[in-house]
Amino acid sequence: MPANEPRRSRTRKALFVLLLALILVAVAYTYFQENKPWVIPEEAKARKNPLQPSEAALKSAKALYGENCANCHGDNGMGDGSEALRYDPKPADFTDAQHMNTVTDGALFYQISQGRKPMPSFKKRMTEDQRWQLVLLVRAFAQENAGREKRTDDAGEKPLSH
Repeated sequence: MPANEPRRSRTRKALFVLLLALILVAVAYTYFQENKPWVIPEEAKARKNPLQPSEAALKSAKALYGENCANCHGDNGMGDGSEALRYDPKPADFTDAQHMNTVTDGALFYQISQGRKPMPSFKKRMTEDQRWQLVLLVRAFAQENAGREKRTDDAGEKPLSH
């Protein structure tokens, strides 16, 4: 049966090339999916946070954030967590008040709920109130940074970021 040996070799090579092509297509698809801008439905953007900022809500959110978000977004929301360098684009910087002012609470809630690789969906991992608490905390990061920048500007010094 040595006559079948060249045919088997060609078949193996063809299967290997096909498998390699499929892997490359999958990697390219994943790369382009991760780097697309978020598409958030208008109805989601329009949702209002039913929770008011409070010490209790922020305390609960900080615990959730520390467990689920800080590795990528950083302890202070700057997008500089221990795993942030692994991702392109890098995790969002929640302290960028200028950008955060363009994002609605509903959009933040949608992003937290739905997730998008590499960020997981938290819709089934957290209650609705927990996700809204995280929205409050994300807003607090931007407000704290804006306050620091304003104090720095008022002191006549150059702002620390941007």
